[in-house]
Amino acid sequence: MQKPRKRKQLELQANQPESATRPVKLATGINGVTKDPYPFHLRPTPDECRAVRDDLLALHGFPREFAEYRRQRQTNGLHPDENASCIDSGEAIDASKSEPLDVNDRGGGYDANESVLDGLVRTVLSQNTTEVNSQRAFASLKSAFPTWVDVLEADSKCIENAIRCGGLAPTKASCIKNIMSCLLEKKGKLCLEYLRDLSVDEVKAELSQFKGIGPKTVACVLMFHLQKDDFPVDTHVFEIAKAVGWVPAMADRNKTYLHLNQRIPNELKFDLNCLLFTHGKACRKCTKKVCMKDFSDSCPLFQYCIDS
Repeated sequence: MQKPRKRKQLELQANQPESATRPVKLATGINGVTKDPYPFHLRPTPDECRAVRDDLLALHGFPREFAEYRRQRQTNGLHPDENASCIDSGEAIDASKSEPLDVNDRGGGYDANESVLDGLVRTVLSQNTTEVNSQRAFASLKSAFPTWVDVLEADSKCIENAIRCGGLAPTKASCIKNIMSCLLEKKGKLCLEYLRDLSVDEVKAELSQFKGIGPKTVACVLMFHLQKDDFPVDTHVFEIAKAVGWVPAMADRNKTYLHLNQRIPNELKFDLNCLLFTHGKACRKCTKKVCMKDFSDSCPLFQYCIDS
């Protein structure tokens, strides 16, 4: 049993922005394979992952905001799933009618055709703010500095002013400036397109070198901009995973990320992640610290809860 002070510290750490925390070193085993921090916690099972995906799809349809990314993955032949053929024909959610995103969300407004560097910066700006504010911050940054060379050469205060509407401007400006400086020093140009040819582990190693870039940001770039198999854990996914018992009750977000990426089959990661994120926004019961038994009639995830 953990002491109350230790438990409170873990909760605070779980809700900190990535850029405010130290770089996370992933535990690796033989041949660099990432270790599961909870190897004896046997949930979720592959069958359970598929069932949850299907239940949430039946409830919500596939979210419109991520549909273009899914079409790109299908075009590239990534993990065709005959059992998911109804996804594209199902009614999609209109993201514009959803409530504002909570802090620690992945952000929104992704452009499926933008560069990897654009995607990374956009994801940094989405940390700890709403979708609307992160989009405004990115548009303002691009308006003030049309090229990344302009950002590199700009004074940090000017960058802060350009992205101030997105919150945490000094921290995010420092992170963005550092990305540009490191890229120029190590690669000789401001471009991340070379990441497309690397493995998931290699991409993680590359992006984790940048100060302020944590696992969730890396995972979002992998899943959306590089079309790789990874499973970001934002606030919604984290709270739902704890509520249904997919991780131990005292798991933090980083260990939840490591565990779920080991347990969830690659072919289900994209769809399941998008649907859990969408459900977390729509069903506030899943992300509040309440007993899910009280909502057995209205939340389809109740059936996956197991009494401890």
